[in-house]
Amino acid sequence: MSDTPDIPFQSPVTPNMMGLDSKIQFRCHKDIACFNACCKNIDIALTPYDLYRMKVRLDISSSELLNKYTVPYELDGHKTPGIKLKPVAGGSACQFMTDEGCGIYEDRPTACRYYPLGLLSMRKKDAVGDEENYALVEENHCLGHQEDKTQTIAEYRKEQGLEEYDPLTREWRRLILKKKSAGPTIGKPSEMSLQLFFMASYNLDQFQKFVTSEQFQENYEMDADLLEKLKTDQLEVMKFGAEFMRHVLFGEETVKQKEGAWDKRNERMKIRAKELKEAAEFQADLAAKEAQQAKEDKK
Repeated sequence: MSDTPDIPFQSPVTPNMMGLDSKIQFRCHKDIACFNACCKNIDIALTPYDLYRMKVRLDISSSELLNKYTVPYELDGHKTPGIKLKPVAGGSACQFMTDEGCGIYEDRPTACRYYPLGLLSMRKKDAVGDEENYALVEENHCLGHQEDKTQTIAEYRKEQGLEEYDPLTREWRRLILKKKSAGPTIGKPSEMSLQLFFMASYNLDQFQKFVTSEQFQENYEMDADLLEKLKTDQLEVMKFGAEFMRHVLFGEETVKQKEGAWDKRNERMKIRAKELKEAAEFQADLAAKEAQQAKEDKK
């Protein structure tokens, strides 16, 4: 485990730890000379709730959202997948930037809401939970720090709507932090685990189909009320995703597997493998007979 803060962005600025009562001087508005400057060169990591809000705002499928507006990156050395906003083609500006500001301002990502603050999550050695601190990032292009407005970080978070965003992202952030803190104790995730992580975190449409499928219900004990919520509410699907990945990555019983489900799954896989082998042997035998017939036809 590490005492090193988990900084969700790359910055040349060395952060100083700040708390909710710490005060910052900052204001961004359309008439400031640097307006939109931060949106012209983006490096914005997205959370599952960011993607949910954008998906609802744009009224598109998860696949279309991922393909058109995001690019993948790796969260750690184990190739845990992350997602960032995709800039405009051939450039570095945000696709949602307009002359009037952000085109999806009411549903802008968490990182945009926090700017010029960074949320720093850390877990001390042997600690049960994690703690959150903040860092003020002062970049040369930003004139907002010269504006005559001072408030506490708590007030700024409320102003930016983060009191709604953070609780809906916290469990996912803790999942990432636990994985990083645990290091080699949990080992390298399997390819299947990484695929499940991507689906549960970023592709709500696909994950919703997965967790409401008959096969999933055959393997896991699902409360009837929860199952109904998962069928109708993708925000509940997003929340369930973090719980399911704690089970997948750390073996926690956040989702209880049915007794004997693993044995049944293995048996199905053996039967499927046998069927595929028999099909391949049949195709090979058929091809050999056709080749032999073709030779005889030439005689």
